[in-house]
Amino acid sequence: MNNRLRLLAIIEATSITGPAKNLIEFASLAGAEGIDTVIATFVRGAGSNVFLDRARTEGIPLEQIPESRAFDWSVVRALREMAMRVRPDVIQTHAVKSHFLARAAGLPRIAPWVAFHHGYTFTSRKTQFYNQLDRWSLPAAGQVLTVSGPFRDELVAKGVDRRRIDVIHNAIRPDWGREARKEESARALRERWRIPEHRAVVLIVGRLSREKDHICLLRAVRSILARREIQLVVVGDGPERAPIEAAIRELGLGDFVTLTGQQPSAEPYYGIAAIAVLSSLSEGSPNALLEAMAAGVPAVATQVGGIPEIVTHEESALLAPPGDSDALAAALLRILVEEPHLGEALASRARTLVLERHTPQARVCTLSRIYHSVAARPVSHARTATAKES
Repeated sequence: MNNRLRLLAIIEATSITGPAKNLIEFASLAGAEGIDTVIATFVRGAGSNVFLDRARTEGIPLEQIPESRAFDWSVVRALREMAMRVRPDVIQTHAVKSHFLARAAGLPRIAPWVAFHHGYTFTSRKTQFYNQLDRWSLPAAGQVLTVSGPFRDELVAKGVDRRRIDVIHNAIRPDWGREARKEESARALRERWRIPEHRAVVLIVGRLSREKDHICLLRAVRSILARREIQLVVVGDGPERAPIEAAIRELGLGDFVTLTGQQPSAEPYYGIAAIAVLSSLSEGSPNALLEAMAAGVPAVATQVGGIPEIVTHEESALLAPPGDSDALAAALLRILVEEPHLGEALASRARTLVLERHTPQARVCTLSRIYHSVAARPVSHARTATAKES
């Protein structure tokens, strides 16, 4: 008797974003839990990008859905035909576009549907409009997974039954960042970016978008420079790069901020970091926080989303109110200047939390139980949910 489960995971990704990284890691480990994963993704032009290359390297089966533009309605039929061919036991979707297309293509009539909600970006009014599509899509999903309690509350407000929502935090390998802490690697990276040895590095990793509130962090850096010379290293790229560059000039921070742009991996940068910071206005289960915890770098973050569910103020991180540059600066100065041993204590406790709660194996086991449970439901459950919301 074959008890293995076939999971079809649909995601829009061209680079290794947090959701993409987590999906690839899950697919690589879930075979041991009886789950064979096929990843379907949307492609324009040549069928090669960082995400596809990484998935191929891991040996994960891939299905490519060609599209010519943002609203290419031929994708709906292609998606349905692909799902009929793959014959999954469970269909999983990631983010607004995949949720919408899965329902539009009638995929809940093919297999039970699990929608994975990672939160929203607010880069433009158009993006905010797209986010509203979840009001139509997600109530039809048999199960919805999200990454924090506040996100669960948002989904309930969009019409999703709270009883069908599970909160699953992200995970990180416990040895993540270990190689980056080697002195030779750190020295080479400082030389590459011309960061003076005497400057403590404050690191922020993530997409340059409004909800990350880099401008607030820049104001905090200006305050800190009155007491301690530091270098803010910003890893990532995105639509807010131009406003961030303008703020750097306006605040006179040109010599004290390094914009690295998109990098193949943020891991080396934790090797030069004295502190990792998240200045976000909104977060789910941020990979950047987990990366700092695993790498042994003390974290300063805002009290938003799932962050307080992962770390505790004064015990495993320092937390500040969102949008408060003075509070952010004060927290950073406690570690940099006022309490020299605080950072080490925070980082030590945070690493323990990674081992206790946030390993990839633990996450895979939790997700596997959910998928096997969902797979046991009749497909008519998905049809019923869809009919009720139509």
